[in-house]
Amino acid sequence: MKALVRRPSPRLNEGIVTYVERRPVDVELARAQWAAYVQVLEDAGWETVEAPPADESPDGVFVEDAVVVYGNVAVIARPGVEARRSETIGVEAAVAALGYAIERIEEPGTLDGGDVLKIRDTVYAGLSGRTNAEGVRQLREALAPHGAKLVEVPVQGVLHLKSAVTALPDGSILGFSPLVPEAFRGNFVAVPEESGAHVVLLRGGKVMLAADCPRTAELITARGYDPVVVDISEFQKLEGCVTCLSVRLRRATYA
Repeated sequence: MKALVRRPSPRLNEGIVTYVERRPVDVELARAQWAAYVQVLEDAGWETVEAPPADESPDGVFVEDAVVVYGNVAVIARPGVEARRSETIGVEAAVAALGYAIERIEEPGTLDGGDVLKIRDTVYAGLSGRTNAEGVRQLREALAPHGAKLVEVPVQGVLHLKSAVTALPDGSILGFSPLVPEAFRGNFVAVPEESGAHVVLLRGGKVMLAADCPRTAELITARGYDPVVVDISEFQKLEGCVTCLSVRLRRATYA
């Protein structure tokens, strides 16, 4: 199992914010938090692969937005913010070197990887301020030959679909009630803290989540999983979450 990551840019403090008030980012602290995040992945048995640095891209550390991986195919995204599109170059080189078949989202499509939630063979694609209908159409076309069933999900009030919901190993959707898209309203596990809606599945029942949602960690424990907590406070200032900082490259049932 491999996980793709990218080091924070020295310009991280200039990262884009959309739905939150801008706050100063401590870049040195962010680097330390990133290193601790990578260590959590490695301690859980993941081999981390670094994408080439993108020092001129303040948001380049949010590597998830640059690519969607499903089975043996890697779909190179076309971010909704033009200034982020150069971030995909190094990511494409990294996944191609690992042997993935490459597909690309082309103009006029836009797609951020943070808008894509995979649960087994179902791929939920968020229609958001960053991902448009043409981007979702192209993603469906790229993944259909590999057995994926794509479901469009309108997203409002948050940056990405995975800013609102993720899922546990059994496929249960986690969401913070005020932000859950209508498509999941009838079937989700409500978490008590907004950041508790964001989890990364590790292995052996371990689930990574941010340090600022202790009640959600208790909920996850009660459901039979082992929460692994990581402090990503500096990235949260830029609307980042634990999912944004890596792309898990296993042949996964959920990512």
